[in-house]
Amino acid sequence: MKIFNKYKGDIGEQLATNYLKKNKYKILARNYKNKIGEIDIIARQKKTIVFIEVKTRSSLQFGNPSEAVNFHKQTKIRQVAECYLQQFKIKYPDLRFDVIEILGDEKEFDVNHIINAF
Repeated sequence: MKIFNKYKGDIGEQLATNYLKKNKYKILARNYKNKIGEIDIIARQKKTIVFIEVKTRSSLQFGNPSEAVNFHKQTKIRQVAECYLQQFKIKYPDLRFDVIEILGDEKEFDVNHIINAF
């Protein structure tokens, strides 16, 4: 089951990346990791750096995908983002935190981009 979930997550991240590129975002990093955690996608939209969590589900049986981005997960993402900014010496950027929900499978899916999700 874990391998299937990883596969599904990878597909969701690729679909989200394609969506972002189509909407004129520049992808800066995918699966950025450090000792604290991971950010699925880091992108730039004009002058704004966007940290994006991608959640993929095949159904709404367990709720909307974005509901999995709870306060604890948000805190981790903020901490990882801070490390990213320090590592690349990015000072005083406009930034935001988005969630992209992918609902369905690789053949038929919906993308819901939640801007300023937290």
